[in-house]
Amino acid sequence: MPDDSRVSALRVTDEVGCVKTNRSIKIGTIGLLLGIAASSYGFSWPLVNAKIRHDFPNVKRITTRELAGWMNDPQRAAPLLLDVRTRAEYEVSHLQNGRRVEPDAVASIVTAPKDQPIVTYCSVGYRSGGFAEKLRAAGYTNVANLEGSIFRWANENRPVYRDDQQVQTVHPYDRIWGSLLQKKYRAKVPAG
Repeated sequence: MPDDSRVSALRVTDEVGCVKTNRSIKIGTIGLLLGIAASSYGFSWPLVNAKIRHDFPNVKRITTRELAGWMNDPQRAAPLLLDVRTRAEYEVSHLQNGRRVEPDAVASIVTAPKDQPIVTYCSVGYRSGGFAEKLRAAGYTNVANLEGSIFRWANENRPVYRDDQQVQTVHPYDRIWGSLLQKKYRAKVPAG
């Protein structure tokens, strides 16, 4: 049986093929749990963003302000917006022209050219960060993850849509993660 120092240095590969050590996974998880416990609201944006940056260090990020400017710039071609949430979340609301992909989808579901500008988003940016990493690993060269994703977008009173109709609410994912979404923007959804 290996001693503890050898066990903590074992390498594991996550679902997108990135090599991580058990030690870094444990430290990241412990850091996340300590941060959550320390926050009076359960979660905080700086903590969530730090976790996403830690787990997906090679994924470019774009702010909500940058994306809004891009989408409103007639001189720039709009990016392909990939909504990496469940059907139930997407049906409540999404970014205009957002195309839904399942959170566990493979990169080959995207058939755009490899240099197509793509912006991924989900509720807070974690699932979309994982999908952006899959796209990057598959050879897509112009992929960015929306920092704060649809929760931050809505919190800044930016438009969200159900089909082609502008609406005010966003699926909260669950009670805990939904605490990052201002109450006035939280859709009432059945507990599941």
